Amino acid sequence: MEIVTSQKITTFLMFEGEAENAMTFYSTLFDDAEIVSIQRYGADGPGKEGSVQHATFSLAGEQFMCIDSPAKHAFAFTPAISLFVQCADEAEIDRLYTALAEQGTELMPLGDYGFSPKFGWINDRFGVSWQLNLSA
Repeated sequence: MEIVTSQKITTFLMFEGEAENAMTFYSTLFDDAEIVSIQRYGADGPGKEGSVQHATFSLAGEQFMCIDSPAKHAFAFTPAISLFVQCADEAEIDRLYTALAEQGTELMPLGDYGFSPKFGWINDRFGVSWQLNLSA
């Protein structure tokens, strides 16, 4: 007997005013990427009118959700949670690393760290952490 469940785990990113910019940027970097849906705050709030109340987007077939939180928080993204991208070739890892590192923070520059022929780790301009790995 097969048990069918509707449970699904989706990565959820909380921004403070940069959700649409982030998902638009990410959508330009990955194949099979699209912004699936956007719901915006209206004039009656609680968020800034026109900002992202809830959005869904996909990158390389993986679905993500994001919001622009109307509340200010004392926390932000951390490298303790990162998006791990398995890159098919050097051109892809170089392209992604360059784009994600622009205005971001390099945590581990592209290099051979022994566990991979080429690996890099970045916090992008929005604070989201990415690990890029070249498949061996």
